[in-house]
Amino acid sequence: MKFENRAAIVTGGARGIGRAIAEELAREGAKVVIMDPGLAKDGIETEGASPAEEAAEAIREAGGTAIVAAESVDDHEACGRTVELCKSEFGSVDILVNNAGVLRPKMIWNMPVESWDLVVGIHLRGQYSMIHHSAGYMREQRWGRIINMGSEAWRGTVGGANYGAAKGGVFSLTRAMARELGKYGVTANTICPAAATRLTLDEAVKEGFRKRLEAGLVTQERYDAVVNMGGPEHVAPFVSYLCSDDAANINGQAFRVEERKVAIYNDPEMKASLVKADDAPFTTEELRKLVPSALLQGYTNPAPAEAES
Repeated sequence: MKFENRAAIVTGGARGIGRAIAEELAREGAKVVIMDPGLAKDGIETEGASPAEEAAEAIREAGGTAIVAAESVDDHEACGRTVELCKSEFGSVDILVNNAGVLRPKMIWNMPVESWDLVVGIHLRGQYSMIHHSAGYMREQRWGRIINMGSEAWRGTVGGANYGAAKGGVFSLTRAMARELGKYGVTANTICPAAATRLTLDEAVKEGFRKRLEAGLVTQERYDAVVNMGGPEHVAPFVSYLCSDDAANINGQAFRVEERKVAIYNDPEMKASLVKADDAPFTTEELRKLVPSALLQGYTNPAPAEAES
């Protein structure tokens, strides 16, 4: 077993992708803390019996080891308590999978600040809090694996600016952690998953994408990919791989993982530039001529203004 004597924390590990990851790590010998308060996808309502307890019991019935921390990553101190629980119960903190998430979609002019704060707080600050409390142990033991869940939404989204902005921050957070912690044997990578779960593909999500298709905001190809995406079982094995010793030199990268496909994103880079021959600032007239011809070759506005009827 590749994770024998390793301890893992999986946030949002009660259902969907998180549960599949927790089960995969446990099958490979890891002792798992499932951190999940059992809330609905809006991050507020509870859903009856603890899904985290059910997930942990399923792991135990399969011969693995799992315990529950019914805490929210939105609470910085709760993140610390969960890390301490992992350390006290299992003796180390080796693997951290930052998977917890909620959705509060609205167009920006209708989005209340509470929805912005909650989504960014869980998806971005929550990942910071878990890493903050875990990094000291990983640094001291000179071994650790951090997996941060991103999303295609970081590239641009409609009706979910809070979610997209948070996921963009996740990509940057991962790259920073790779540079801060890499010399201590700790890696950090982002996974951008596509899998059908209650968070990503309920009827409301399908209806939202249908409306975007009709409005020309997404392509037919993108719509078909969303409504027919595979399950969480296609994501968990790649997480397990990145957490293994075999992936010790993979650090600061972002991957797309879905059914029958694993891809890697380019590192951010400048693709073109304008350089002045003298020390004078560019004039507005120079920029008016040069920007379209030199910087924006092949560029298409993703959302051009509609003509007034």
